[in-house]
Amino acid sequence: MSEYRLVAACAFGLEALVKEEIEDLGLEVHKVKDGRIYFFGDEEAIVQTNLWLRTADRVGIELDRFHAEDFDTLFDATYAYDWASLLPRDAFIHISARSQKSKLFSLRDCQKIVKKAIVKKLQTHYDQEIFPEDGPRFPIEIALLHDEASLILDTTGPSLHKRGYRSDAGVAPLKETLAAALVKLSRWEWPRVLADPFCGSGTILIEAALIAENRAPGLTRSFQAESWPWLAGEYWRKGRKQARGLVRPIDDLRLLGSDTDGYLLKKARANAQQAGVGDKIHFQEAQAEDFRSRKKYGCWIANPPYGQRLSEQKELNAMYAELKKTWQQLDSWSFFMLSPDPELAKRLGRPADKRRKLFNGKIACQYYQFFGPLPPREYPEYIQKNNHKAEYD
Repeated sequence: MSEYRLVAACAFGLEALVKEEIEDLGLEVHKVKDGRIYFFGDEEAIVQTNLWLRTADRVGIELDRFHAEDFDTLFDATYAYDWASLLPRDAFIHISARSQKSKLFSLRDCQKIVKKAIVKKLQTHYDQEIFPEDGPRFPIEIALLHDEASLILDTTGPSLHKRGYRSDAGVAPLKETLAAALVKLSRWEWPRVLADPFCGSGTILIEAALIAENRAPGLTRSFQAESWPWLAGEYWRKGRKQARGLVRPIDDLRLLGSDTDGYLLKKARANAQQAGVGDKIHFQEAQAEDFRSRKKYGCWIANPPYGQRLSEQKELNAMYAELKKTWQQLDSWSFFMLSPDPELAKRLGRPADKRRKLFNGKIACQYYQFFGPLPPREYPEYIQKNNHKAEYD
């Protein structure tokens, strides 16, 4: 097996979570910077990270890094790489580009130069002029930042947030990767109850169920690298077999979802069923402020409506006033809310114990964390197994 310099891309604010997930797979991270986590790994590492990373967007191989202020340098440095070690004669080569604060800012020109250099190198190696490009797809990105260029081969294909279970996301979808991040940041785990009273199409609860039962998020989807001759199918068969063996079904997993939109709830049930956790989540049509539970030490994780228009904001203020009363009745619960509203805590009449800046798409948000009491020592022993004093670090 070979060793590659790998890079996991993620949304800003999630780097620490992705780093933790990579290290949990037994891989060593050597650099974290601006939505990129760099680490070394072999073919099995490529498979494992694609199957198991819950909060990353994609996994790539950084083929080379060099300084480039002009097109001649870009061509020569790209040409110097041993492309024949990766690309077969029939490879379909797709080039994308991005540039920030660099002298080479024309993306179209960068794409053309890189593609020309790769083809020229393959012509020399294979001793042929024309390539059919009707074989496996190889997406290659040329990324420039401050005149430092990186050539990155994408192993993932469609973003890792596309788990394959969501058929209809609703009007304002929450990406599966961000939903998983909200759950992981809450430090929730079974057997505590988890509720989402603004559940929409159910993404937060589905991701929580996958986490609780240790289901690999990429288990039921395919990846770009599966079509590459040198990353044999055996790696993927072995990885999926291992992932299926690590699933730990929980009979009494309690996840509660509610929303006022009956159509979305229908979609949520279908999504949960498709994800294999349909029997773990109870959905019902209800107002968030009407939520009640007799269970103690539960977690409430939600992505409530943002209210972009003035009329909507007035409705939200009225709802938050009612939520104050609801939260008072759940005095042993912890609450976690994602919102772009800088005054959310004030509207809820309760200072947040902690806030974290996250992005829902391009919308800058705060993840408001309101901590309730921790379970007492007489709470079932298995809830104490990970020393929940760390829950609110």
